[in-house]
Amino acid sequence: MGLDRKNDLVINGFGRSNGGQFEDVVLNGKGTIDGDIECKMYDCNGMGTLNGNVTAEKVRINGKGKINGNIVARDITVDGHASLGGNTSHESLRISGHCSIGGTVKGDKVKINGKALIGGDCETEEFVTEGIFTIGGLLNAEEIDIALYGECKAKEIGGQSIRIRQKPYGIIKFLRSLFPTRLITDIIEGDDIYLEGVRAKIV
Repeated sequence: MGLDRKNDLVINGFGRSNGGQFEDVVLNGKGTIDGDIECKMYDCNGMGTLNGNVTAEKVRINGKGKINGNIVARDITVDGHASLGGNTSHESLRISGHCSIGGTVKGDKVKINGKALIGGDCETEEFVTEGIFTIGGLLNAEEIDIALYGECKAKEIGGQSIRIRQKPYGIIKFLRSLFPTRLITDIIEGDDIYLEGVRAKIV
């Protein structure tokens, strides 16, 4: 099985490379990749730019990463600052830093503890957040659990179980007097709905 292992692509410092098929892709410096990537792990720890699509088992951005294309991955993790220009398809998407996604999001689970900006629709089985998000299109999930820590927005929200609540204690209560903690949307449709701090035109 060892003979089937592909080469790694590692950029430490300044560097530029073409796309291709690799075992692991690691950007520790200021690296740029031109072309599509297929790999097991795409790991950006520095300031990395990928001008193409990525297909991987895991995508992890700990630094400041930009992907000007679509992502198909089992797991996507953002602990730093990520700018993703296309669509994402995944099993698990976890955002603890700042993530901007230009297209649509499709997957099994989305968890946001940081800040997420999604240009299109977000379709997932489970949507859980204790952060801040803006979704330009429809948020559609079987289970939606939102704890408001700031102003969140979605064009429309639909799901089977929808729970949106404000955090009333500690420093959050003080910050609420300075910054709005609310969710703004046009439409909310669901079977089991509990709402706090929501401004919606139609429920």
